[in-house]
Amino acid sequence: MAGAQPREILKVKNKDGKLVWSETHDYNKGRRRFKSDLVPATILIARYFVAEQNAIEDIEAEFTAIEQQLDEQKEEQGGEDGLLAEVIEGEGDKQKITAKAVKARLKEIGEDSEFADERKALEDYTALLDKQADVKSRLKAAQEDLDAKLDAKYPKLTEDEIKTLVVDDKWLATIAAAVQGELNRVSQTLTGRIRQLAERYFTPLPQLIDEVVMRAARVEEHLKQMGAKL
Repeated sequence: MAGAQPREILKVKNKDGKLVWSETHDYNKGRRRFKSDLVPATILIARYFVAEQNAIEDIEAEFTAIEQQLDEQKEEQGGEDGLLAEVIEGEGDKQKITAKAVKARLKEIGEDSEFADERKALEDYTALLDKQADVKSRLKAAQEDLDAKLDAKYPKLTEDEIKTLVVDDKWLATIAAAVQGELNRVSQTLTGRIRQLAERYFTPLPQLIDEVVMRAARVEEHLKQMGAKL
């Protein structure tokens, strides 16, 4: 079916003369990028490759957790007198610690007992960097595997499968989301209006009348004290 098969995305020159991708892509095939206008990869993944996508998300979460640990160690021990101060590169927000810098510092201090605490901090940081590199490699492999499966799946889609993907998974899902969004908007508006009415009529009318009478009496008393004739 026309439009279902992915088309290759090409780079174009931007206003600065740099080559950039002309639009977002669905998946990679080596250094080439492809996109399907009729059946986006997200729809195809949700129907056929949920396990693969979940695995990628799990690895991404693992990668994020390691990055957070690295940042915490850099902040805690990267100060002027910190154990990682000697391997900090850059200034301000661009500060970083590279595996090369850590390796060089470890070689420099060797087994000198005077630097035992620093060596321990550097070795811990190196272990995290190694773990990060491993997770990054697994993430790249998992994404390449999913991309390969997408590339192989598109040409095999039957007309019935495409209709299901487009009508049920794409169009009806979009319509359902739009309807639900409108229902939520109306519900929030009604809830706000009901809250306003509840606050406005929270005090019973007889109580309001009593308060008016009481305040009128106070005003009248004050006016009498001031010598006003009523």
